[in-house]
Amino acid sequence: MRSSIWRLTRRLQDRSAFYAPSQAWVCRGCQQRLNSTTTSTNEPITVQEHQYETDEWTNAPAQILSSVSRRLHLQKDHPITITRKIIESRFPGFKTHNSLFPVVTTYQNFDSLGFQPDHPGRSRTDTYYVNKNTVLRTHTSAHQADVFRANESDGYLISADVYRRDAVDRSHYPIFHQMEAALTWDSNSLNGESLAKRVWEDLEALPKNSIEVLDENPTIHPERNPLQQEHKQEDVEAIAAHLKKSLENVVVEIFARAAESSKSTTNNVTEAPLKVRWVEAYFPFTSPSWELEVFWQDEWLEVLGCGVVKQQLLNNAGVPTRSGWAFGIGLERIAMILFNIPDIRLFWSQDPRFLSQFSESAQPLVSRFVPFSKHPACYKDISFWLRSSSAAGGMVKGTTSDFHENDFMELVRDVCGDLVEDVRLTDEFAHPKSGRRSMCYRINYRSLERTLTNEETNGMHERVRQALVEKMGVELR
Repeated sequence: MRSSIWRLTRRLQDRSAFYAPSQAWVCRGCQQRLNSTTTSTNEPITVQEHQYETDEWTNAPAQILSSVSRRLHLQKDHPITITRKIIESRFPGFKTHNSLFPVVTTYQNFDSLGFQPDHPGRSRTDTYYVNKNTVLRTHTSAHQADVFRANESDGYLISADVYRRDAVDRSHYPIFHQMEAALTWDSNSLNGESLAKRVWEDLEALPKNSIEVLDENPTIHPERNPLQQEHKQEDVEAIAAHLKKSLENVVVEIFARAAESSKSTTNNVTEAPLKVRWVEAYFPFTSPSWELEVFWQDEWLEVLGCGVVKQQLLNNAGVPTRSGWAFGIGLERIAMILFNIPDIRLFWSQDPRFLSQFSESAQPLVSRFVPFSKHPACYKDISFWLRSSSAAGGMVKGTTSDFHENDFMELVRDVCGDLVEDVRLTDEFAHPKSGRRSMCYRINYRSLERTLTNEETNGMHERVRQALVEKMGVELR
C-alpha cells in the first residue's frame, strides 16, 4: 500500500492522507473534457437525507454516494472498527469524533488548511465534487478547524470515511478510512510555569516501552525541518518528544498484536525485536514534521505522518493560545497488516465468510484472515489512441483531449464495480510521424466471492470499451 497519510504534497495519492488540499483547479481543456463526461444533470442529489444542488462540477457517482451509509469504522466486529479501537485505546481522555458527516464545503476541506488555489488535490480528477462549493471530504482534516474551534478538550481523535478518485488495485479504493489526532496545551492554563516544563511533565506520565528507536536528526533543522517563528525551541523540543513517545506506544500496541497473530498461525517464527525510525518530512500544515517507519517482516514500512501543528492553523481556528502536535494514520493500511488481509476490496465485502472471522470479543482480539477461496483471474487488454498527444504521465493544457488516468480508473469502477482486481498501464508510445499517443491497459477481472463466467467478463470488457469511446473520446485500436 502506498505510504504515509501525509504525502499530500506528492499528489495526494496515498490512501491514508491526513490533510489534503476550495474551488478546484483544472486546466481549460481538462475542464471541457470533464464537463462532457460528468454524470450531473443539474438535478438535486440526496446523500443520507441531505439534499444538494448540482452543477457543472458534480462528479460524485451514485455508486459512491450510496456507500456513504456503510461507515465501516462504526460497524460492529469489522476489522476497521477493531483497528480504530486499538489505536484509540492508547489515547485515554481524548475526545473522539467518529460520526462526522462526509459532505463538507470546499472551504473546510481545502482553504481552512491553507492549500493554494493551484494545488492538484483540488482537481476533479482527484476529488469527488457534489457541486462547485461542496465535496466528499478527501481527509479527516476537513473537520480540524471546527474541532479546534469547539475547544472541547486538550486532545481529540477523528475517525472517518474519506473519498478520493485513484488507482484500481489491491491497496486502493475510492473510499477508505483515516484517523487523525491532535493534542494541544493552552498557555493560559499553565499558572506561570513554562510550556516546555508542563509538556515534559506530561511526557513522564506516558507508558514506558523498550523498542529500539532510530532518530538520527535534530528536532529542528533550519532548512529541512524549520522552527516556526511563533514558537520557542525549548517548547518544540518538548512537544516533539511527547509526540514521538505517544506514537511509539501506538506502534507497540499495533505490531505486538500483529506479531502475536503471526505466531499463532505460523510455525518456527523467530520474533525480531520491534524497531522504529523517525524520518524528516515536509507537510504544509506542520513544522517540524516527521514520518514514522516500522521494521516489519524484513522491510521498513511507513506507518504515519506527524508534526508540530502550524500555529497559523490554530490562530485561524480561534485558539491562538494553544500549541501542540498532530498525526494521521490510514486505518486500512494498519488493518491489512494486523489481520493479514491481502485485498482492500474485502473490507467492503458483506460475505459472512469474511465478516464472521472477526470479533471485538475474540481472544486474541486480532487473528489472521483465512482466505475462503481463490477465484481465477481473467486478464483483458484495452488499447486506444488519444485524440491528441499528451506528455507521458501528464496532461497537455488547452486541448479537448487531455487524458488523466484517474478518469479512466473511475470509468472502470463505474462499469464493473468491485469485480476488477487491478488496472495497470502496460504500454504507451507516441507515433513517430503524427506524435499521436497510444496507451494500453491490462484489466484483471476477478471476484472475491465467485468465479466469473466468460460471458460476464466479456460483457463487462465490452462495456468498458464503449464507455471509453463515449466518455473520453478515444479511438480504440
